[in-house]
Amino acid sequence: MTTATESRVADWVRLQPKWEKRVALGGLVIIALAAAGFSLLNKDWPFRYRNVKPLLESVFASKITIDHYHRIYFPHPGFVADGLTMRRNSAQNLPPIGTAEEMMVEGNWLDLLMLRSRIRLVEVKGLHLVIPPVGSRANHEDFPPGSSADFAGPDTMVEKLHMRDAVLDILRNEGGRYSFPIHELTLRNVHSGQAAAYVVDMQNAAPSGRIQAHGSFGPITPSNLGGTPLDGVFQFSAANLGEIGELKGTLSAQGHFTGRLAEVEATATTDTPNFAVSHGTPVDVAGSVQATINGLNGDVVLHTIELKTGATVVHAGGSVMGSPQVAEIDMEVAKGRAEDLLRPFVHEQPAVVGVVWLKAHARVAPGGGGVKFLQRLAVDGGLSVPAERMTDHAAEQSLTAFSARAQGAGDDKGEAGNPDTAAADVVSSLAGQVKVRNGVVSSDRLTFHVPGAAANLKGTYALHGGAVHLTGEMKMDADISHAATGFKSALLKPLDPFFKRKQAGAVVAVAVTGTPGEYKVGQDILHTK
Repeated sequence: MTTATESRVADWVRLQPKWEKRVALGGLVIIALAAAGFSLLNKDWPFRYRNVKPLLESVFASKITIDHYHRIYFPHPGFVADGLTMRRNSAQNLPPIGTAEEMMVEGNWLDLLMLRSRIRLVEVKGLHLVIPPVGSRANHEDFPPGSSADFAGPDTMVEKLHMRDAVLDILRNEGGRYSFPIHELTLRNVHSGQAAAYVVDMQNAAPSGRIQAHGSFGPITPSNLGGTPLDGVFQFSAANLGEIGELKGTLSAQGHFTGRLAEVEATATTDTPNFAVSHGTPVDVAGSVQATINGLNGDVVLHTIELKTGATVVHAGGSVMGSPQVAEIDMEVAKGRAEDLLRPFVHEQPAVVGVVWLKAHARVAPGGGGVKFLQRLAVDGGLSVPAERMTDHAAEQSLTAFSARAQGAGDDKGEAGNPDTAAADVVSSLAGQVKVRNGVVSSDRLTFHVPGAAANLKGTYALHGGAVHLTGEMKMDADISHAATGFKSALLKPLDPFFKRKQAGAVVAVAVTGTPGEYKVGQDILHTK
């Protein structure tokens, strides 16, 4: 044996104890890991049924039954549960609060080995929650006072919570339900004391339409739920206004919101290209709104509303509050167009056109019970139309001829009294206080002016159908005989002294009556109209 070989053998012998120690130490590590893994898979395994079931019952505050449950190990540890049913703790005879087709929970092997309380993914399919009517016994048992006082989110971090094909049903006291289909809802970093990010794609109940939103929510403070921060942006598309009373049209909106749950500041823009009321003419209405929303009770303070239709802009503000909710709106129009405001309410052409000033207060009572929108709407206010014309050509010609006679023109001054040969259409004005009840506009004091005459009128105008019935007294510059033409004028000539004013002219009764296409404007000497 050479010297070199002897040296290598001596080194191997000298190192042999250290090598054996390393092997022994490595073996111990492997045995320890195996023991820990065995313990984890058995006694300390967090996804055992006996551990998961009470945890779910604590989260959902209900008794839960599971049709089928099995653990999974690869590629991620966790479990799959099928056929979940959630029932109330105190009243087993009441229907379930909710069901779910499938729930899958996945963890992470590294988190388990590091003993970190963390869930990688919670996937829920086919969740169906049913909320009993507010004030009912079932609702009180499901959500007793103070039931959310200790809810601050899960103690275990959930990296991602994903729901698909879910439905939220809110039952109504008068029967029926509001259904909110939730196509997808994703929450990230769900954990007590931390804000969670969300993305949602769902359908609204009424009016039906698609809601897409994303933002953040939390952290939740149990002692001050209304102080929970939230923010986001949203789109509301294809909203069917036809499901709200007598409204018609398809609305779209987009905007953003920020603040705290009890006081959310929201800004949005809207567009309804085919808005109408009942059988009114569809028009394009674009708008914007700034509001404060109480997410705890649904109350809304409308700071500014701006709606534009045609050449007219409506400025408004108010509130939607109470239970059931009542809308109180103050509105104002400056230099708008009368026809723009009337067109969504009337099927035929509006009765008048012209510049309008309007200031009014509107109240929309709660819906339900088959009450239609125009029955719920009440308006009180004042208007001024300083330069209007009637759209009914025959009525406008009749009014023009009447104005000429009221100024003293007659058969002896050409054919000014003939509606077929009268000069340019006369411009009239209308001003006064009005109110709207059950779809009928009424007034006890309207002032109406045309050249040569001024009238004080009272009566009604039906938004549905356009029927007009206004009567009153008209002061004319001319005598009573000028209120008619031809033979009628001659018959009225002897009555001039009886209708004479102190200075000049006459005071006669007048009436505006009829329906679209058949409006009549004329004298009503015997008050028969």
